[in-house]
Amino acid sequence: MVILHDINTVDGLIDRVFMYNPEANADLLRRAYAFSNEMHYKQKRKAGNRYIQHPLAVAAILCNMRMDTNSIAAGLLHDTIEDTVTTIEEIKDLFGEDVAFLVESMTKLSKMEFRTSEDAQAENFRKMFLAMAEDMRVILIKFADRLHNMRTLEHLSVDKRQRIATETLEIYAPLANRLGIGWLKSMFEDLSFKFLHPDIYEQLVHKVAKKREEQEGYLNEVVKIVEAHLKAALIPGTVNGRVKHNYGIYQKMQKQQIPFELVYDVIAIRIITDTQATCYASLGLIHSLWTPVPGRFKDFIGAPKSNLYQALHTTIIGPKGERIEFQIRTQEMDRIAEEGIAAHWKYKERDKSGKMDDKYVSWLREIVKSQKDTPDAKEFLEAVKGNILPGVVYVFTPEGDIVELPQDATPVDLAYSIHTEVGHQCTGAKVNRKIVPLRYRLQNGNTVEIITSHGHVPSRDWLKFVKTQRAKARIKQWLKIEERKKGLALGEEMLEKALRRNKLSKDLARSDDVLEAASSFRIKTHEDLFVAIGYGRLSVHKIINKLLPESEKTEEEMIHAGGDKRSDEGKGITIEGVDNIMFH
Repeated sequence: MVILHDINTVDGLIDRVFMYNPEANADLLRRAYAFSNEMHYKQKRKAGNRYIQHPLAVAAILCNMRMDTNSIAAGLLHDTIEDTVTTIEEIKDLFGEDVAFLVESMTKLSKMEFRTSEDAQAENFRKMFLAMAEDMRVILIKFADRLHNMRTLEHLSVDKRQRIATETLEIYAPLANRLGIGWLKSMFEDLSFKFLHPDIYEQLVHKVAKKREEQEGYLNEVVKIVEAHLKAALIPGTVNGRVKHNYGIYQKMQKQQIPFELVYDVIAIRIITDTQATCYASLGLIHSLWTPVPGRFKDFIGAPKSNLYQALHTTIIGPKGERIEFQIRTQEMDRIAEEGIAAHWKYKERDKSGKMDDKYVSWLREIVKSQKDTPDAKEFLEAVKGNILPGVVYVFTPEGDIVELPQDATPVDLAYSIHTEVGHQCTGAKVNRKIVPLRYRLQNGNTVEIITSHGHVPSRDWLKFVKTQRAKARIKQWLKIEERKKGLALGEEMLEKALRRNKLSKDLARSDDVLEAASSFRIKTHEDLFVAIGYGRLSVHKIINKLLPESEKTEEEMIHAGGDKRSDEGKGITIEGVDNIMFH
């Protein structure tokens, strides 16, 4: 459990930084604090306190994350450009390129606050993910900023509280979870819960406290039993009980449609040991002491979660018939479970590139890559939510490789995760050696074999059931290319027919004269011209009219003036509700 230490002075901040980083540049932090304090001197927060308390609190949260000095300095300075007369050039001159980059990135992201336009907000989240891909420190500073704002949210209007809490719950909490920062995810969820459902939150807090008090004696008894048996078995480790966070309990109540009194695993016991081998030995010991509940064992050591979380989870029937959940992990696994991506920090004081190994953020690279294929910002945001929200299944390839996919993923999703061509050529699948339909929803532990056929192509119907952004983007990309090919062929054919009908050579269709005629419609290539005609965006008669001699224009204009029935010959065929798709 991470405890956030309140820090009220720059000296207190520096002392905390030195505890984990003796090489920290204290002078940089003092100068950043002094500059921020001077720039924000006349400003106050909604709570009425001095504004400097906010950047200091952000820096303190970054200190809890054990961030590098430049990131903490950027936390102190993150509002100076947006809220004062400070320029990015000043920040660069005073604090260096790296700090300036982080502050400028934060300034660009700050505009997403309190947006009322759904489109504008979605576009800002796209920018946030692009900034993350460039330097992961940006999102961690943003997390710290959002966390302090959530902790002081009561000073805003009810509407703003609701909007910010919803945004935090839907985007920031899942993203913190995807980056493996467990304590931050729990704080985001509990604070959002508090402001979105204040009455339910207060009732639940009271019930959890009461249950903890009632079970404290029982819990201590179980802990002592486990400690004694670990010691007897010469297994090193610590044992402690923990209460699950409030929103997690509320989610379970909602999902299972049960009252609080029927939630049996409000309190869990955690065993922290030293190696993977002693984790499994501890599991065996627990199962020898009490009866395990069938279907409640999960091995996240053998198959880690996508955010690198590792542990063994099991639920047993303990003393007095009470169900108890156990979580077993090593000290390193415990650190990763709490700190996530920050536990793998590669850029200390000597390396400030902000780059991370692909194994930690490969999913982010995939999101950023796919955004190029998803021009609509709202569609991109929904796709991102699908990629970062909890709910995954783990399946096996015939070779024994483990693949993680979102809940309700299909064989087509798996095929595209292997390779784009495997996805395109997917004709069927076998799950546990049995043929299944392509829309089959994969389950944990399935062994999946993809059946392909050379020359097979994707179907538009696949978009109705695939779940991953990668699959959707690749299918749409293929369909777009194919429709363009059809539009190009149809448009060229329509132009050649129109040329012949007007006693002009069909070879003119690919001539410079045609391109010159098309240039007035901002078309630069023959392909773009044919596609525009094929899609019905440009009437072929407008091109013909520019090619005809003046003496013949009058007749051509008269034939097609007023949109008579024959003018349909110059249009592609479109279907209502489907943009830029041509059928012939």
